[in-house]
Amino acid sequence: MRPSSCRPLVVPLLLCASAVLTALCMPPSAAADGDDGAAGPDVPTAGAAVTHLYEEAQAATVRYEEGERAADAQRARVRRLDRLLAEEQHAVAVLHEDLGRMASAQYRTGGGLPLTARLLLADDPEQLLRGRRVVGQADLAVTNAVERTQRAVARLGVAKRSADRARHVLDRRTAHLGRLKRDIEEKLESARWQLQGEADRSAAAGRCRGAVRHAQPPSSSTRAWVSPVESYELSAGFDSVGERWAGRHTGQDFAVGIGAPVRSVGDGRVVRVACGGGFGIEVVVRHEDDSYTQYAHLASAAVDQGELVRVGQWIGQVGTTGNSTGPHLHFEARRTPHHGSAVDPVEWLAERGVDL
Repeated sequence: MRPSSCRPLVVPLLLCASAVLTALCMPPSAAADGDDGAAGPDVPTAGAAVTHLYEEAQAATVRYEEGERAADAQRARVRRLDRLLAEEQHAVAVLHEDLGRMASAQYRTGGGLPLTARLLLADDPEQLLRGRRVVGQADLAVTNAVERTQRAVARLGVAKRSADRARHVLDRRTAHLGRLKRDIEEKLESARWQLQGEADRSAAAGRCRGAVRHAQPPSSSTRAWVSPVESYELSAGFDSVGERWAGRHTGQDFAVGIGAPVRSVGDGRVVRVACGGGFGIEVVVRHEDDSYTQYAHLASAAVDQGELVRVGQWIGQVGTTGNSTGPHLHFEARRTPHHGSAVDPVEWLAERGVDL
């Protein structure tokens, strides 16, 4: 289905160290027992490694964005220098024209000859002497024009060298950022699918591994409710019809890359963590107003059943487990913890001050 609304999709960049990738390739630990796929005790998983890499990637992303801003500033400087070059070139051209006109005038009045020769050749020496002052003023004007031209040429040279240096710095920075971006994207793709592979094994077994604990990001927000993911593109909406569902769609899908953090939309308590069935890895939270939210098709769960969670807390990672055709978060707002009690999650969030 075509997206109905979108915000900039920012996929977290995962800077993957070789030692951690080696850990990702180790055989998975034994799954915890549970009647409904509830999480067992904490054990090392690919999700934990990806979480660690995600934290490193956050710092790498900051550096990348700082580099982009610095490159933009450098481009602005080059544009300013280009304008200065154009102005100096125009000034030099005008001065050259002035010098040409002055030289022609001096030539026509015999300005190139010594004064004695001009007196001998003049028909009216007295008139020539009277005009000597005017000639001297013209000579001074020519001298000043030459000096202005020389200064303008010097400024032009300085500006050109400065512009060339700025372009060189910009080219090196752009090339470095390009290599960094390609390297991170390649490692991101590898880490994502290793995480998804472990998630698929858990979902197929119908048993969850232990909660993958995330280092929670600092937050100064005082909002009581937030969206379930921070950056996203809306895809399939509530009550829509498609080939992927036997009936109408019961939630709102958020198209997000594998491994992106999923947040609890409000304060509450986890009432279900399950890893089998059509929803794949899922988390259900009961909120303080006795409403429920579900987060499905996850790559990992970051909480255990019965755990208290606060608004904005990371409770899982986006994946594509269960009946899913691609990475996304399936989000439901429910009257009860059970499937079949869903309400429109966009309207439900809007009533709580969250506009998607």
